[in-house]
Amino acid sequence: MSEEVEALPLALPEGIDPEKYVIATYYAAIPRDWPVDKIAMAVAVEQSTGTWIRVPGETIELRKKHIAKVIAINEVPDFEYEVPADVKLRRYVVQIAYPYENFMNEISMLLTTVIGNISMAGRLKLVELTFPKSYLKMFSGPKFGVQGLREYLKVEKRPLLNNMIKPCTGYPPEVGAKLAYEALVGGADFVKDDELLANAPFNTVEDRIVKYMEVVDRAAQETGEKKMYTINVTADAPKIFEFAEKVIELGANAIMVNHLVTGVGVLKALAEDPSIKVPILGHMDFAGAIYEDPESGMSSHLTLAKLPRLAGADILVYPAPYGKQPFFLREKYLKAGRAMLFPMHNIKPTLPMPSGGITQLHVPQLIADLGTDIAIGAGGAIHAHPMGPKAGAKAFRQAIEAAMNKIPLEQYAEQHPELKAAIEAWKAGPVSLLLE
Repeated sequence: MSEEVEALPLALPEGIDPEKYVIATYYAAIPRDWPVDKIAMAVAVEQSTGTWIRVPGETIELRKKHIAKVIAINEVPDFEYEVPADVKLRRYVVQIAYPYENFMNEISMLLTTVIGNISMAGRLKLVELTFPKSYLKMFSGPKFGVQGLREYLKVEKRPLLNNMIKPCTGYPPEVGAKLAYEALVGGADFVKDDELLANAPFNTVEDRIVKYMEVVDRAAQETGEKKMYTINVTADAPKIFEFAEKVIELGANAIMVNHLVTGVGVLKALAEDPSIKVPILGHMDFAGAIYEDPESGMSSHLTLAKLPRLAGADILVYPAPYGKQPFFLREKYLKAGRAMLFPMHNIKPTLPMPSGGITQLHVPQLIADLGTDIAIGAGGAIHAHPMGPKAGAKAFRQAIEAAMNKIPLEQYAEQHPELKAAIEAWKAGPVSLLLE
């Protein structure tokens, strides 16, 4: 092969060494008369070695080693003879292979490369990233992962139960600690801050961690179960690292970060820090701004699951399509769950935590969809339970027991008043109740 061909931003899929490239798959829609092959190659050049015009420093030798390569352009539908006159936009699936030597294991630079300037190019959406085994070896991934969390909390098979403290913010730490205790002693395995509360002047991380860990220890003694509190350390860098260090010094046994607003690379830095020996929970804030448009941005399973798993999240909160967010497509929800749980070479599985208006009535569906390697995230269905938050958590544990034993909830509720009260309270559904 001539050097000129090797230096082109174009190759057959079989013409590249798959262990040296990260492959990005895009959806693209362009006007019918635009030359898709030239546009795709221009994107490859723009995101690797060059710009809109060849510059003297972009030598053949440099391009051979560092240029990105278009390895597939497939139109859907796949016209062969003519494009119908009424087709104004032609739609393509385009794959570009990027030499990962260009960005290595820096997630900030990975994203700058695969969906950087081109994110402003119109109808172009990053729908998949394929990582070779050699690239994944450069990442540590989750410290604990699913099995590590089970061992940490001493829960072998059933889903874990999480409670988000509600109200979301505005209360002093004493109030939150009381609510956390009720949820934990009722059966929650761990509690978490709402994503809207981090280091507020009325409820600082230093004050909160001391008071919450006291009730975590008390609930553990009373129930005989290991309990955990994920404290939200979200802040601008470098303050987030200071907060993480401070709360761990004060006894934290888990931390939480809104990783999409701080940056997935910050999550990776926290996960790789040897002094952070506790599980990390990642929260999905800002995700919709990235994936919501069907023709631009980055697909939800990458945003919610694959990239934060790569970065090292042990638990990931993401939207379930049953409660407050029924507009989130079920197939997308399932795809994100698989991206957290399915084998990924050396990267441990991350525990999915479906959330958003989840009630005890949703438990059988959650288990049927994702299996038992999940954390069930519940807020209002615990704190607003008619018999109080302790009963709300107890009702969730009863719903889990029923589902694990394949007993209909209504039947199980006949002998369990907490579950029965929950079924009666939430049967209208979260959206209906919100509108009352």
